[in-house]
Amino acid sequence: MSARHPHPSLGTDPTPLAGLTVVDLSTTLPGAQATQFLADGGADVVQIEPPEGHPLRATAAWPALARGRRSVALDLADGGDRSLLDGLLGRADVLVTTCRPRARKKLGLTPRALSASHPRLVSAAITGWGSSGPWAELKGYEGLVMAKLGMFHAKRLVAPRPGPSFVSVPYASWGAAHSAVHGILAALIERESSGVGQHVEADLTRGVGMLDTWQWFAEMIGLRWPGAYETTDAFSPEGEPQGALLFPLLAAPTKDGAWLQFAQTEPRLFVAMLKEFGLGYMLTDPEWKDIPRFEDQERKSRLWEIMFRKVAERTLAEWQEVFRTNPDISAELFRSGPAVLDHPQLLHDERTVVVEDPERGPVRQPSTLVHADGRPLSAPRPAPRLDEHRADVLRPTPTPTAPNAPAASAPATTALPLEGVTILEFGLMFAAPFGATMLTDLGARVIKVESLTGDTIRGVLPFPESGGARVMQGKESICVDLHTEDGRRIVHALARRCDVVLQSFRAGAAERAGVDAATLRALNPDLIYVNAPGYGVDGPYGRKPAYAPSVAAAAGLALTDAPDAAARITSLAEVKSSSLRLNQAAAVPTLQVDGVSALGAASAMLLALLARRRGRSLGDLTVTMLGTATHTLVEQVVDYPDRPQSPRVDPGSHGFDALYRMYEAAEGWVFLAAPAPREWQPLVEALGSPPELTDERFAAAGSRRDHDAALAEALAGIFRRRAAADWEEQLTAADVGCVRVHEEYPEVLLQTDEALAAEYTVEAVSPVFQEHPRRDPHVRFSRSSTRAKGGCMAGEHTDALLAELGYPATEIAGLRERKIVGG
Repeated sequence: MSARHPHPSLGTDPTPLAGLTVVDLSTTLPGAQATQFLADGGADVVQIEPPEGHPLRATAAWPALARGRRSVALDLADGGDRSLLDGLLGRADVLVTTCRPRARKKLGLTPRALSASHPRLVSAAITGWGSSGPWAELKGYEGLVMAKLGMFHAKRLVAPRPGPSFVSVPYASWGAAHSAVHGILAALIERESSGVGQHVEADLTRGVGMLDTWQWFAEMIGLRWPGAYETTDAFSPEGEPQGALLFPLLAAPTKDGAWLQFAQTEPRLFVAMLKEFGLGYMLTDPEWKDIPRFEDQERKSRLWEIMFRKVAERTLAEWQEVFRTNPDISAELFRSGPAVLDHPQLLHDERTVVVEDPERGPVRQPSTLVHADGRPLSAPRPAPRLDEHRADVLRPTPTPTAPNAPAASAPATTALPLEGVTILEFGLMFAAPFGATMLTDLGARVIKVESLTGDTIRGVLPFPESGGARVMQGKESICVDLHTEDGRRIVHALARRCDVVLQSFRAGAAERAGVDAATLRALNPDLIYVNAPGYGVDGPYGRKPAYAPSVAAAAGLALTDAPDAAARITSLAEVKSSSLRLNQAAAVPTLQVDGVSALGAASAMLLALLARRRGRSLGDLTVTMLGTATHTLVEQVVDYPDRPQSPRVDPGSHGFDALYRMYEAAEGWVFLAAPAPREWQPLVEALGSPPELTDERFAAAGSRRDHDAALAEALAGIFRRRAAADWEEQLTAADVGCVRVHEEYPEVLLQTDEALAAEYTVEAVSPVFQEHPRRDPHVRFSRSSTRAKGGCMAGEHTDALLAELGYPATEIAGLRERKIVGG
């Protein structure tokens, strides 16, 4: 464990990244989200903008994304400005880019060139597909990545029509942004020892892969052992419910038309739900035997309809009174847009802030992703004006001598960047625990504390261990009864030896279990303590259960992808259709808020580890599912006078506009991404200059926007003439963003396509699945290594960990006999 020590570059700023300079050359959302996190942590982020300004300046999110950074406008095609950039890089700690590999080469920003000129620099490249493999040089628009991977297929039931559904939540950008954050922070941690920087790579393809909970293993079992178990889609082709979880996770409208997302997945909570609905008799009525796990479709459909009617008997106000007075009933209102920031828990936690912007006035936005000791990590600051800080940033200054600069002959390490770090994990399911899983790939040792029966995620699928196989990757498991004094003594001994504790219990549970921050810090003063609950460590929702569908409803993810699904409706058929669409918008295992939250939890732990290495004590850190989701949707939730309109998915779930949407081809579907004005003429030429596109209404960018519906109709007619695969080949050859929409789950595609499997998967070993493919680590390093382990069984390491603590074999046997430990 690293001792705290003063760091010569820190000065008096209390934020964890004070003294670090980040040069941001990125031009897209994932780069901005990554450097926003670094700026919120106290880093001096210098935004290099083209003379006409950053492309994201036109978006509603810019005042929040760019907060706290400094702006310098440079023309990198100009030799003088390129020299100014080199001067900045000589003083910088981190460089972030989002251009394709060939563009980096043209700018002279290859890893080799940067390492030679700036050996202490950590350079991070965020791309769409990675720097190698068959897709490396495709354009990196989020829609292209999501379409080609099969994400639109995974969300197909969100669309009000047959076929794939456009996903408007920027899941892939968020995944890539925080994959890059993980790489940057891990490389900076490693640099504290070696004194040498390195190159880090993250991409949207691997980033969005971090959101899947268990679909990878569900598909792998089907491929390896056909017929091993029968999979059941959540809904029948007729839109009727088939999965048992649809009933405790009911989405339904109230008497006055407000839509609620219930979260009653624990058996006792579902019983409470039935009783509150006045349906308690069903628990003993032979007609409803096995509720809600019926074999026959008739009872499934009838129960669904009865539950809809019961919700519709009360108004929203009446239901809110139920939620206030009955602790066993919980539901979230489907929110969207800036109204998300009115959530009572966000207000209680100070996760909604107002920043006075000199150009825009008061800007309401999410506070920092990570809070320390119950407060935002740093004070809110406005976004810069274009080139506002040119004089300050470019003022010649002597380059300071780095206190840990290596000798010229210092060898470059290839070790794991988090080697020697130990994390003790208390948590259930996926949202926080998978954050620790990601860090095992970077070398951290993670000890998972489970109950004697194991984490409930292990049993959510009918094939043994498949539900939890992914979240258990790389971990050691010990099963302990925390309700006993002997059990607490064991975890206290583990805490003395750990660097980080990650806990995600509801408010008050950690204190009751004796694993709260005060208790464990008394045993280990250097301990990093990270809370990662669904809602908060206290407050109005702190004790409520948090599940992916309910948090997705509260944070606006569901209504961003299906904005018209919660409209006021009257017929039962409309209720069923909207409930289905909202469920799929919020709860598909491939894309959901649990993975979004896990990325934030991992970033919080890495931030704290780097802060400690730099001599900073941050106190207790908190990152929540709800708060993290608001950062993912910053474009929708930020609010200020005269804000630009945010993109909104069209009623048919095709996309945002004519030049960024899906089109049905003669065979299959294509996704077109050519939104920039400079991309129009190459698109027209790649399509063969069809006469439909020579219409004067489409000649200029502004006119194309004004006649978007007509342009979409013209393009639809063109794309219907050929198969999707042909269009992809023709347009990508001309470097136009157009791909065939893959109509299969991404978890199948990446396991069955040999070229993609070679690029994006690795082999791992688990006690259940033996040698098997898994997604490769989400971040790559030029010097440091990563690893990819398989999962573990509940309590698989109990005896070994107890022996490591000094327990003799006879005492371990006694603990097992008394059911203090298990596994």
